[in-house]
Amino acid sequence: MDEQVDAEGQSRRAALGRTLRLLREKAGKSLGQLSEETAYDKSYLYRLETGERLSKRAVMEDLDRYHGTDDLLVRLWRDARKEVIKDKYKAFMELEATARVMWLFQLRVPGLLQTEDYARAVLSGLSGAQTTAGNGSEVEEQVALRLERQELLYRDPAPSVRVILDEGALRRAVPDPKVWADQLSHLLDAVELPNVALQVLPYTAGVHDLMNSDLILLWQRVGDPVAYVEGNGIGVLIDDPDKVLAYRLSYDLVRDAALTPVESTAFIKRLLEECRS
Repeated sequence: MDEQVDAEGQSRRAALGRTLRLLREKAGKSLGQLSEETAYDKSYLYRLETGERLSKRAVMEDLDRYHGTDDLLVRLWRDARKEVIKDKYKAFMELEATARVMWLFQLRVPGLLQTEDYARAVLSGLSGAQTTAGNGSEVEEQVALRLERQELLYRDPAPSVRVILDEGALRRAVPDPKVWADQLSHLLDAVELPNVALQVLPYTAGVHDLMNSDLILLWQRVGDPVAYVEGNGIGVLIDDPDKVLAYRLSYDLVRDAALTPVESTAFIKRLLEECRS
């Protein structure tokens, strides 16, 4: 699987590079001339054309304006960017889409249970400082992808999903009170689904093995379970049986220390009442 992804990623990046070179040659410009007229370093432009580098979106927007190609380069860049996502994350997404059982421990509200507005607030930066003309459309793409992932909760057969939320995830509200109230209300709606169970791990549970990372355990209809561990923006897919078992045991301990589903629902309802008062 990894080799296939690598090959596809390289081909899409190469396609962008070939298009850059063809547009430059069509304009009758050398790399040196293009560098002078766009203020981008000649060696940098060369690496873009050879596929050694993948630029920022703003660079493609500049070159689209230079060549008069509307958003052609931006679209090609977007495709290439998707294909250079780490292989293990792509593999995790594929496994998530077909999982029959999912156990999650999360230090924040998981994407599967986020509202659109909450997801937008988180992905764009809570202060709004990260939302600019250059990346606004990227945020919307990520929001759309996140909402699309949530459809797996309603498929037939639907996976059995258990989510343990650290209390901190429910204490860190977004600035807009309505967005946060809607998110809490959405969690209460989610627990009404027959295939979803939610527990809250209170601060009083003390220290535990999963304090520094999110954990997702996935079971397919057949085969051994896998673990996906994510922290500080880095995710690792683990299929070693001994390591997966160790994470499962850690999950069991956290689940034992968490509030029951009924207690957790009552906990979230109290927070919602406080938010609305």
